[in-house]
Amino acid sequence: MDLCDKGCNTCLQKLCVHKVPIFSSLNYEHLRQIVQLIEHKTYKKGDMLLRENDLGDSITIINEGSAKALRYSQDGREQILHVLTEGDFFGEQFLFSNQRASYSVEALDDIAICLLTKTEFKKLLNSNPDIAMKVIEELGNRLVRLENSMKRIGVKSIDSRIGQLLIDFSHKYGKETEIGVEIHLPLSREGMSNYLGIARETMSRKLSQLEADKVIKSEGNKIIVVLDEEKLIELSEM
Repeated sequence: MDLCDKGCNTCLQKLCVHKVPIFSSLNYEHLRQIVQLIEHKTYKKGDMLLRENDLGDSITIINEGSAKALRYSQDGREQILHVLTEGDFFGEQFLFSNQRASYSVEALDDIAICLLTKTEFKKLLNSNPDIAMKVIEELGNRLVRLENSMKRIGVKSIDSRIGQLLIDFSHKYGKETEIGVEIHLPLSREGMSNYLGIARETMSRKLSQLEADKVIKSEGNKIIVVLDEEKLIELSEM
């Protein structure tokens, strides 16, 4: 079977496995072998890809679209842990133990995913030590991001948290334009509020102030243009 027949209905350059940093050290032949093992699924915006306490047996790779990893507090409030986009993965806890999911994952828009079973992924780790090292590296990065997120909520001011979030988003989702860095936001205003642990009204007020100060410019609900990155950096360090 030709590689393009199996790979998410496209060629190698758009394969989910090609997009994932943990597979970046593999050559074409190894990627081709992995493609034969992958199951492809699609979900609509708002669909749950994983529910807290689920017992899974696969690692899930985001091929197209985005999702949020979240938990609910005892009083029912949503807390966003991570935003997952193209090339990100989740379900790694299923690979090394039989523990249940400690979070849920919800599609932020229409999404295409690739599933690789626990058994097949373990074979890959055994035969490709580079992948194992990259998995460890990525999990370490996630712990750092989670620690930083908790630090933002517990220590930093609201202005600082918002500034840092916009900087993070500009680095991951932004593209340079003539007037600044255009960010296609992965989260709604409410989602950003939940992520930072602040009220939605506060988020809206702070963003409006940044716009009045000509630090950012809003273009609808899903796009923010960073006009003054230096000012945002100053804000994040307050």
